[in-house]
Amino acid sequence: MDLSVNAMMLMEVSLTERGCFWRIKENTESDGDMCKDCMFVIYTSKKHMIDYDSLNQLYRVPVKKYQYILTMIFVTEEINRNSKLIPNKSINFLFYPSTCEDSLTLVSCLHSTEATQILPPNYHCEINECGLTFTGPSWERSSKIGTFLSIIFNIGQIHYGPFNPVLSDHFQYPYLYQIAPKETKLPFAIVSLMLHFNWTWMGLVISDDDQGIQFLSDFREKMQGNELCLAFVNVIPLNMDLYNTRAEKYYKQIVTSLANVVVIYGELNSTLEVSLRRWANLGIRRIWVTTSQWDVITNTGRDINFDSFYGAFTFSNHHHEIPNFKKFIQSMNTSQYPIDFSVLRSAWMYFNCLDIESKCRTQSKCALNNSLKWFASQGFDIAMNDESYNLYNAVYFWAYAYHAMHYEHVDVHPITSLCVPDCSKFYHTMKNMQFINPIGDLVTINEKRKCDADYDIFHISNYPQGLGIKVKIGQFTSYGSFGQQFYLSDEAIEWATGSRQIPSSVCSETCKLGFRKFRHEGNAACCFDCFPCPENEISNKTDMDQCMKCPINQYASLEKNHCLQKTMKFLAYEDALGIALACIALCFSTLTAVVLGVFVKHKNTPIVKANNRTNSYILLISLKFCFLCPLLFIGHPTTAKCVLQQITFALLFTVAVSTVLAKTITVVLAFRATAPGQKLRGLLVSGAPNFIIPMCTLIQLVLCGIWMGTSPPFVDTDEHSEHGHIIIVCNKGSDTAFYCVLGYLGSLAIGSFTVAFLARNLPDAFNEAKFLTFSMLVFCSVWVTFLPVYHSTKGIAMVIVEVFSILASSTGLISCIFFPKCYIILIRPSKNNLKRVKKKHIVQPIDF
Repeated sequence: MDLSVNAMMLMEVSLTERGCFWRIKENTESDGDMCKDCMFVIYTSKKHMIDYDSLNQLYRVPVKKYQYILTMIFVTEEINRNSKLIPNKSINFLFYPSTCEDSLTLVSCLHSTEATQILPPNYHCEINECGLTFTGPSWERSSKIGTFLSIIFNIGQIHYGPFNPVLSDHFQYPYLYQIAPKETKLPFAIVSLMLHFNWTWMGLVISDDDQGIQFLSDFREKMQGNELCLAFVNVIPLNMDLYNTRAEKYYKQIVTSLANVVVIYGELNSTLEVSLRRWANLGIRRIWVTTSQWDVITNTGRDINFDSFYGAFTFSNHHHEIPNFKKFIQSMNTSQYPIDFSVLRSAWMYFNCLDIESKCRTQSKCALNNSLKWFASQGFDIAMNDESYNLYNAVYFWAYAYHAMHYEHVDVHPITSLCVPDCSKFYHTMKNMQFINPIGDLVTINEKRKCDADYDIFHISNYPQGLGIKVKIGQFTSYGSFGQQFYLSDEAIEWATGSRQIPSSVCSETCKLGFRKFRHEGNAACCFDCFPCPENEISNKTDMDQCMKCPINQYASLEKNHCLQKTMKFLAYEDALGIALACIALCFSTLTAVVLGVFVKHKNTPIVKANNRTNSYILLISLKFCFLCPLLFIGHPTTAKCVLQQITFALLFTVAVSTVLAKTITVVLAFRATAPGQKLRGLLVSGAPNFIIPMCTLIQLVLCGIWMGTSPPFVDTDEHSEHGHIIIVCNKGSDTAFYCVLGYLGSLAIGSFTVAFLARNLPDAFNEAKFLTFSMLVFCSVWVTFLPVYHSTKGIAMVIVEVFSILASSTGLISCIFFPKCYIILIRPSKNNLKRVKKKHIVQPIDF
């Protein structure tokens, strides 16, 4: 395929046929020519006749109208070949090129039309045919013609341009019908295209008429809820003088806008077309989204700099291709028609100002062809556009209505009645008709039965030397299921544009993953800033309004674009801290056992026997198990462990502290009993201080029983203390019970400290009151410090604080009470001698 042809060519790719064929782009109007309307009058005759006078006017009309003329020639010949549709007759047409003037010119045209409708009859009477005209594609021209046809001449009319609700007023236009399908789904189709390419910021240019305003309303309605915004709306006035006063304003508005996409909706032959041509000449780079009738404007090599457009997306009414039309055009013998195609061809070359070879610069050096093949390959679109297809259907509509009026009811109507046909009945027959055209499409002019149009979506690109490529890239089905109405082929887009990446059109850059949109008051919904998601929240999609919180068992990644599964965590033996605490506990427990062994071995020495040897054994055993108590806090928590942690801790420390209290009271009683006049010797001899331990322990046991019976500890999880982890901890169950147990233990410690402090100066060489005082001071200091630290920590740190407090308080007890004695027993055994002590100390009673 040669892409270097010096012409504006349009190539269309069919997605269904997996092939491509050339569509040649019409591009011949002069700068001032904006009138592309044609009016046709159709009639029957006994033999095929051509109105040479009307066709001889072709050299004075733009090339665009040749599409309509060739369509009329093709469809009339196709119908005439069908002997069953209108037997014994042929259909012909008159052509009246619109001069874009006032209605006075239309009146003169219609008078000549009316005169030519008296034709030779097939019967022995003269038949007056019911007049019918085809007008378009401009609705404004059709409305002017329709007013005169209905008021003055009572002639029917079919508008073959795009459907316009204004022409549906049957009071004003009683015999004007529209063949095109409704376009109520066009706004939704365009919005679907915007959403597909994520074009959220766009401009809109419409004509200042009822149809344009209605499109604006429908378009805004479809935009709602889809986060699409209009950067600007240019409502182009129909009056040229008014437009000229505002043209600069419209230009600045589109130039200064960040919107790369502009939607165009309105009629050709209007100030809207003038505006678009002006923007194109000024080199505005935009992506145009519009309907198929604007193909001419968005891709005219004569008017527009090829680098000034990213391309255009057009929506064309979906219909099947007419298989024989292209072949007919290429092979049509022009000798049958009195048309000077050489004049037409030279006019085309002149208007396009293309760099054609010098041998074809003048008419004399261009050989005359008897077919349109050369011209079709150079000048205009061979395939039917929407208006030509509507005209094709309109002629068939008339033919079917004529057949129904004159042939299907010939047996029930006398022949004489056919000589003066009832035109109102003929138009009524047309209004209620529907049929399947030769290519299988349903056709009707009844607006109640008329369906919404389906659309083919095309992309048009410009290339140097006037070459334009038009590729079908998708389709919109008005009656498809939700979510299945819109389809675009990525392969076709890539083939048409060279890439699947289409330029963006947004007010604000897309918020990436991990960010959320933040809108400023007063700004459009499409204009926003991007802020990072808060802690433990994510955004896993772009342009999210709000970040999502991760589930309780997950946490946000560093990028905050997805949630990660939290890992279970507890104070384990595998952790360095867990191993360290366990080793400390075992070492001190072993050390306590060694001290106990030393005391047992030297049980008969004075220092061991002093202050109740049995209580010393009890205290050492309880401290040994106190050191082992932290092992319950290390490892995976279970319900049994949680219960044993608190009971073991409470009871063992109660035994230890109550033993210290018993030892302190024993010291006091020993000195009070030996003083003259004291009667406390019986208490000391009877071993009354030894009952302190079980009594205190029993009280603590009752408190623990109440705790376990009402709200026992249980395994709990803490999802919030440590990022990325779920901490498995033992919940105390009842904080009140826990603090009651701890408070009771603290009261025993304070009591022991007080008694030991008062007995610290008793003059016995083996008096351990001072050591007991220091031990209780350390014990109380540890647990007083424990309370605020415990409350200020969470998760594993709470467990560590509790374990450390147990080890520290136990170490304080054994260090202050037993290490001095072990020093005397092992290092200074000479001091552990009662005789030597008696020589240095005289025991005297002291008042307490």
